[in-house]
Amino acid sequence: MTSRLVIVGGGPRAFMLLERIVARAAADTGVPADVHIDIVDPHPAGAGRIWRRAQSPLLKLNSMAQDVTVFTDETCSIEGPVVAGPSLIEWVQQWRDGRLGDVEIDDELVATEARALTGTSFPTRRLQSHYLGWFARRVIASAPEGVFVRTHVDEVLGVHRAGPRWDVTLASGARLTADAVVYAIGHTAEVPAADEPAAVLADAARRAGLDYYPPAFTADLDLDGIPAGSEVIVRGMGLAAVDLVVLLTQGRGGWFETTADGLRYVPSGHEPRLHLGSRRGVPYRSKVSSQIQGDAPRRDVLTPSVIAALAASDDDRLLDFERDAWPLIAAELLHGHYRELFTGHPDRVSGTWEQAAGLLAAHAWDDPALHAALAALVPDPLDRLDIVALDRPLAGACFADADDAHAAVAAHIRADLHLRTAPERSAAQGLFFAMLLSFLALSEIPAERWNARSRAELLPVRWHTFFSYVASGPPAHRLEEFLALADAGVVRFFGPDVRVALDASSTGSSFVASSPSRPGTTTASILVDAWLPSGAAATSESAALRQLATVHGRLLRVADGEKTRSLGRVVVDGDGRVVRADGVPHDALFAIGPFTSHPEAGAFTRPRSDALSFRQSDRIAAAVVAALTGSALSVSELSAPAPA
Repeated sequence: MTSRLVIVGGGPRAFMLLERIVARAAADTGVPADVHIDIVDPHPAGAGRIWRRAQSPLLKLNSMAQDVTVFTDETCSIEGPVVAGPSLIEWVQQWRDGRLGDVEIDDELVATEARALTGTSFPTRRLQSHYLGWFARRVIASAPEGVFVRTHVDEVLGVHRAGPRWDVTLASGARLTADAVVYAIGHTAEVPAADEPAAVLADAARRAGLDYYPPAFTADLDLDGIPAGSEVIVRGMGLAAVDLVVLLTQGRGGWFETTADGLRYVPSGHEPRLHLGSRRGVPYRSKVSSQIQGDAPRRDVLTPSVIAALAASDDDRLLDFERDAWPLIAAELLHGHYRELFTGHPDRVSGTWEQAAGLLAAHAWDDPALHAALAALVPDPLDRLDIVALDRPLAGACFADADDAHAAVAAHIRADLHLRTAPERSAAQGLFFAMLLSFLALSEIPAERWNARSRAELLPVRWHTFFSYVASGPPAHRLEEFLALADAGVVRFFGPDVRVALDASSTGSSFVASSPSRPGTTTASILVDAWLPSGAAATSESAALRQLATVHGRLLRVADGEKTRSLGRVVVDGDGRVVRADGVPHDALFAIGPFTSHPEAGAFTRPRSDALSFRQSDRIAAAVVAALTGSALSVSELSAPAPA
């Protein structure tokens, strides 16, 4: 009997899940003998929307080519078979050597990039789309006999019960039948409710004759409506803001040139003037390019036993991120930084790592006595780590005027670039690995162990944004470009705690930006909120996700006292089964991605890191295979002749 599976979505997340299913089938680990799998996505198979080829050649990954893979390896703690494959840089090397006969890079810009790519290069998204597309084709081609995979350039509009099976309706009018359905959609755009802040601001701006760009994927924005020479307020200084700046400068014909004095931007004359501000007032920290020179990174504080104790069920005391996790994370970061400094650069300290480790073990992370004792061992202030200042470098600052604030942000960027790129400052790499290990450790704690405030605010906002700010920022050259753009007068840094109001007066309307750190305001007729949409299923532009949230499943809600809040995410169990409104998981309806209650794991990942994305995909693949096997058995039993 044929078992049928429909996967809603065809980006890297969907194909990494498919690879786990195919790997089990190839290893003969219980996959039904006859399985038909349909993958539906309006965007290219493998790359999906975010990594599609049809976007600006200027946009890049914020990961090095050596740090990107979609293949499992020997470090993965998974039950399914490991199927090794090349990282992005290894794949490019194979292409250059002529060992990939099924890969044709017909875009000369991308081909030129691939010929020059190194492991430490930051590849373009268009090159990444070739890698992901090849991965999708390889997974399909590796399907063993009896497993048939079809891709559909289409969009799923709805999923409905049809007896024991599911009926899947596509935008083209076609229909698919499924025994099991997996929603494997990545990040989607948002359609906020009328009373949401973005919708309210958009409506007010429209009535005032102003232009407001709400949170969106920068590559999808139509920026042609921003005139040359116009004043633009940009809220946000993360990766979305970096992409925005690239598209409105180089994307409009400007270019950078290297001079004796450093990088210089040559304007085309078509650029607007961009005023960048955010809560911190500074960009995400640049990627670290220095290398570990001392002892190997490890978990000193968030050890497996500590995580196991935190994860242990205790109905009387839910975990609070600030109380129970943050002190441990902060201590782990101090260990990572100072281990690399003391063991990798003994010439830069006046003591030993054993002395420093003893101090860290004897004091709380924020104890002034700890930092005084460490300062006595670490002569150069730039070698010391202040976690509070790391998070909010301009907190409490008071600037004389707009120029003073602008200069302070520029000085911060220069200092950060030095710390993150100079070989002698490789303690920044120790800090990065401590961040990464802490992130992986916390992902092992079940979501239900956290209290409502942690799940609604502290984990998704404080922790995840802090992690992104420190460990997932742009390549260093992007921040060098920021400085060149500032020197050219195209970019102005506003400062921290930016506030924007819409001022409608008799003389005209405008957006007005201000900050408590400095006098004066900036006015503009254009405001861009440069950050990504929330990814909530309930407000997704995807009709299939909205239906999943409101019909088939239920939204994750958390409560603190009398206040209950929805997180906009669909509740799933540990195996990715969608949980119905009555609290019972569906037998054959699954979901994986940022719109679910699972910890966000991302799609592709770093090689040899036992990444959460592989563990999630493998576990859900096992559950999907079990559901297909069960449906095949039940249909066979129904169709079998009655016993004589």
